[in-house]
Amino acid sequence: MFLILFISVSCGVILILIRYSLWRQKYIQLIPGNQLSFFNIFGDLKEILAYERSNDKYAIHHHAASILGRMSQQHREKKLFCFWVCYKPIICLVKADAVKEFLKEKKMFEKSSLYDSAKIMIGTGLLISPVEKWKSRRKLLNICFHHDMLKEYLVIFNKNSQKLVEFFQQETKNNYSDVKKHINDLSLDIICETLFGTSVGALGDPDSQYSKSFSRIAELFMSRIYKFWQWPDFLFKFTSAYREGMQHVKLFQDLANSVIQEREKYYSSNSERIARTKRKVLIDTLLELHFETQELTKDDVMEEVLTFLMAGHETISFTLIWALYLIGLHPKVQEKIHEELDNVFGEDLERKVTEEDLCDLKYLSCVLQETNRLYTIVPVFGREILEDTVISDYPVPKGASCFILAYFLHRDETVFPDPEKFDPDRFLPENAAKIPEGAYVPFSAGPRNCIGQRFADIEMKTILSSILRHYNFHSLDPRDKVLPVMNITLNPSTDVRIRIRPRQIGT
Repeated sequence: MFLILFISVSCGVILILIRYSLWRQKYIQLIPGNQLSFFNIFGDLKEILAYERSNDKYAIHHHAASILGRMSQQHREKKLFCFWVCYKPIICLVKADAVKEFLKEKKMFEKSSLYDSAKIMIGTGLLISPVEKWKSRRKLLNICFHHDMLKEYLVIFNKNSQKLVEFFQQETKNNYSDVKKHINDLSLDIICETLFGTSVGALGDPDSQYSKSFSRIAELFMSRIYKFWQWPDFLFKFTSAYREGMQHVKLFQDLANSVIQEREKYYSSNSERIARTKRKVLIDTLLELHFETQELTKDDVMEEVLTFLMAGHETISFTLIWALYLIGLHPKVQEKIHEELDNVFGEDLERKVTEEDLCDLKYLSCVLQETNRLYTIVPVFGREILEDTVISDYPVPKGASCFILAYFLHRDETVFPDPEKFDPDRFLPENAAKIPEGAYVPFSAGPRNCIGQRFADIEMKTILSSILRHYNFHSLDPRDKVLPVMNITLNPSTDVRIRIRPRQIGT
């Protein structure tokens, strides 16, 4: 009886594999990509998985990036190619025309299943929510990034920027400083203060558990993507990675819950007064949608808090790290930034940054844009194909994922000549106007673009303008020694060693 059952199940599995293999072979002939053998179960992923057990924790990331980079160059003229993850087609877009067409196609509105790996830990907040939930939630949460709220956040950005200025004063005595560690800690303090109204004190604390936990959550998420046996949630829950991940997530959940409980008491005893109180932090806006309008449940509030935390920390911190690193490698660029800062702020090193100042820092904006081109902080993002469709004259089946390989898109030499060169002048108004639509997409794009882009821009320019008024930066390692790692965000593979020295106005 058991033998008959085993044979029946085996035959069923084989028939399913044959069916999917035939289906895959059909599309291999129709869409640019690698030729795969009939019974290659893992598809293009097979070559990457060989590095899963490497002693170098970044080996699999570097190898995956190498494969995608090679295929991007190979198929650039065809505008896209297909990367097969087992029997799932991943349509990778590497040309502006294809990206433009993709972003205007409503059939590809759902977030890619790549993000499903995060749901088990942080829920389905705005970043990874299904399309119908996203539509209503996005409308509700736009108020969190309204102009009045951004003015409140600017106060927090200025305060923490000054803390970094003071912290760097001690670092000027050292031969070099690990800027990666310090900027990451500062960014975590800022995102927690804008969310909860309280800093976690990570900057200057080498043993900060909040900082360690956040870094570990990102590592566990990315590690799961390359371990196919952990893809099903019901299997992942039995792993040590899941248990460890939830412990780290709980640290931030407990912080959020303590704030929610405090606000709940305040709401119950001061319901009339709270309505007239000027909102200071993001969680106040979320709780208003819970306590006053009942448009969000407590679970919804927690989902969005964790989502904003995960989306708003490393994206900003690593952009700042790459920017400082590049500025430290290019003295002439740094001189132009200093000249602009002197024109805007004069000799006043302590003046807080205002909204008007931010508008005047045009060259600094170019530096950040070029940083995001060269080290695209969200290197890959995608959507699910909801219906059979066509992109750049190639058939794309329902159920496929469509990914924009932004890191490689931004290296299209027909759009960005000498693409590995750091040249902020590419984004001066007269040059930026020549960049085709779809050729530059650093923070995602389309209907489900980043809700916090303006938040990020204000934070980064406030921090950079504050520290660059006070200090000169000199990066000690060339770019071939500080390699980018394609994690959730694009992070440096090593410490970022920068020598920090006091600056005199006019130098």
